[in-house]
This record gives sequence, C-alpha cells and structure tokens, in this order.
Amino acid sequence: MNILRKKTLPRRTFIKGAGASIALPMLDAMIPALNAKGYKNNSRLICIEEVHGLPGCNELGAKKFLFSPQTTGRDYKLVKDNVLKSLEEWRKDTIIISNTDVRMAEPITPAEIGGDHFRSSAVFLTQTHPKQTQGSDIHCGTSLDQLHANKFGQETILPSLQLCIEPTDKGGGCDYNYSCSYTDCISWKSPTEPLPMVRDPRVAFDLLFGAGGSPEERSNRRRTDQSILDWITSEVAKLQQSLGPSDRHRLNEYLEDVREIERRIQKIETQNTSGAPRYLPEAPIGVPDSFREHVEVMFDLQALAFMSDLTRVFSFKMGRDASGRVYPESGTTRGFHPASHHGEREDRVLEFAKINTYHVSLIPYFLEKLKNTPDGDASLLDRTMVVYGSPMGNSNIHNHKRCPLFLAGHANGQLKGNQHVITEDRTPMANVMLTLLHKLGRDDLESFGDSTGTLSI
Repeated sequence: MNILRKKTLPRRTFIKGAGASIALPMLDAMIPALNAKGYKNNSRLICIEEVHGLPGCNELGAKKFLFSPQTTGRDYKLVKDNVLKSLEEWRKDTIIISNTDVRMAEPITPAEIGGDHFRSSAVFLTQTHPKQTQGSDIHCGTSLDQLHANKFGQETILPSLQLCIEPTDKGGGCDYNYSCSYTDCISWKSPTEPLPMVRDPRVAFDLLFGAGGSPEERSNRRRTDQSILDWITSEVAKLQQSLGPSDRHRLNEYLEDVREIERRIQKIETQNTSGAPRYLPEAPIGVPDSFREHVEVMFDLQALAFMSDLTRVFSFKMGRDASGRVYPESGTTRGFHPASHHGEREDRVLEFAKINTYHVSLIPYFLEKLKNTPDGDASLLDRTMVVYGSPMGNSNIHNHKRCPLFLAGHANGQLKGNQHVITEDRTPMANVMLTLLHKLGRDDLESFGDSTGTLSI
C-alpha cells in the first residue's frame, strides 16, 4: 500500500484482503488531507418507520398525553405512560413534533378505501400518494432519504442502505389491489423505483465489509470459520506502523467493533442451525428470533457504517403493516396489528401503548452509540439526523391525522433539541420533511410531496 509512505491518509482509505474490504474510521492522520480539500462532513441521515401509528394519536390517547406532551417549548413534561418516556434523558438531543397530517396516505377514490395499510409505508418518506396497482406500473415519489443521498451520498461507496426487521419479500400483489412494493419499501430512488430492504444482518454486514476480492474469494471466506479480519491481518499490521499512538488505538477499537458484530452474527447463525425450535422459523438463518437483538445488531451496523463513511444514509423499517408479531418483552402478548385496533377502549389503548413504548425504548441504545463515537471534533450524534415517525395516526380507524414524529441528533448544528412543537391543524408532515431537507443542505428544493411551506424548528 503506497499510501503508507505518505504523511496523511485520504478519508476513504481501505484495508483490502481476499474477499474483504474494510473502510477505516476517521483518524487524526486524515484531518490534514481533509482540510486541504476543504472537506465538509455532511450530515448522516437515518429514517425509521413505525407502522400502525401511536396510541397518543386517537382522542383518548391525546387526552392522556400518550404521545404529544401537554405543553410546548423546552419545558414540556412526559407523563408516566407517554410512549416517549425512555427519551427523557435524551431530551436535549430530541425534538417532538405533534399534530401533522399525512394526507397523501388517505384514500382518494372509493376503490382505495380500506387499503391504508398497503400504501402507508410508501407515503412515509415520499409524502406522495401511490398509484393503486398490482402491476409493473407502480408510481409514488422520490423519498426524503434518497433526495439526501442523491446530493451527498454519491461520495460514499454505498449511496444509501435500506434495512428492515420484518419480512418484505412477498412480491407480487398485496390487498386492495396494491403492489407489495408499496408495503415492503419506504425508500424510493425515483417515483417508479422502490429500493429493496435488507432483513438479514449477515447480508448487511457483507454489503458493508465483504465487498473486496473475487466472487470465489468471498465464497471461500464465508465457508470458513475465520473472521473477515483474518484476511487483512498483514495489511492492518503495515498500516499501524505508519500511525500515531492515538490512531492505532482508534483503529484497534474500530476493528474490534467490527469483529464483535461479526461474532454476534455468527452466534445467531449457529443457534439458528442447531436444530432447536425457532420463534421465527420462516426467517433467514442470520435473523435472530429476538426483536431487541435484531434491532440492536442493525443499529450497530449503521453506526459502524457512519464511522467509516461507507454510507451516510439509512432507512430502517422496524415493522410491517398488518403484522401480527407478538412482543412479549413489551408486557403484552397481543399481536401488533390486533392491538392497534383497540376499539377506543382505555385498557386496550394502554395495552397498545406498551408495544409502542417498547419500540421507542430501543432508540436510546443507538443514540448512546452515536454519542460515544467521535467523528473529528464532534460525535456521530452531533453529525446525524434521526427521523422517527409513522404515516398513520389512529390505527383503530386507519386515520392519518395527528401522526407521530420525533427527531434526534443535531445534524451538524441544524437541530438544537429539547423542543416540543405543536403544528397548526392540518399541517402536512411534508412541511416538516421539506424543512429537514433544507437543514440537510437541499435548499434547492422548493417543495416536497404536498408541502405548503416550512416550519421553524
């Protein structure tokens, strides 16, 4: 590697071996080169969809402040049953936005009535009404994450990566004459090009770290019990000789993080091939039965990808519309979709809230990891914008009003945190997303979806 004889390293330096290619994290040795090029560390973006809305979006839930706090500004209070309670310690890093509508998910024609579950996901990040079809003539809009990737993701190996937890491989048509592409995808590269989601952590790991070498080399590596790092040992040793003590320590920590995720994935695969009964028998071998474990592994992969600048854009679909999955860790054994149809009964609304509370409680794990990961003179949390929301409001009646949305991270100083914003009635969620696009550097966009303006956040 002739790069080792230089005084500085390019930001995008790889250690390559047979069937492996590991991008390096930000090192002090890279900073002079970055400064010389006038480098700007563009914001990372992750968009997370919560299907089925939240219980605080119906009349009873609103009265009990299960999502939207009673007060606005910086002094808002989260009641005990608020589904965002786990974010209390992160309030300086979060912004709650209440009362926005996702009108593009509503039915327009009589034939579309009842099909909300089968078009909502497509609307979330596009804020565009999808064409009702099960054919190849699908049509929606370009999504928020892809508009960011189109401008800032082209500098990275992967412009973006799409991850999910639930199966999204049904193909063909879904109910109410909607293509399953609308249900299975939240990222749209263009109005006619939905991007597939990756459910298997092994597949995601190999996309990020296993791209080097020939197909035969990659296949050989996967057939062995060796770590991906074993294929680059000599190159790592050479690189370390050229680094200062702090960079060597940083590199060792990063490679150990890569190895730890690899160990976890290997452990999951071993458990799932042991012959023991599985909670998710239909899932790929690399998919853990535990929802928490699955989400955390995916968050770890995203943090590592941000750290090494392999990609700056993720979308993450944590559920699938109409899913009956049970989350026993949440405190209820009622299926997700049945629980969302709570009939406005207080006990059922609170039961549904347990599932949503559990889902949100997994977010601090990711925020903590971003906060503790340096990126130049800041942390990844300072560099990142996290968008978490749902295109559905009151799922009991398939309503798309007062939909839940919150933001986390600081996007290179563009998001201040510690805010609760209640918008005026009938404000499109698209207004928030247009505002976020501007904060991400897309000032060239004058509109997005059905936006009518921007917000002050």
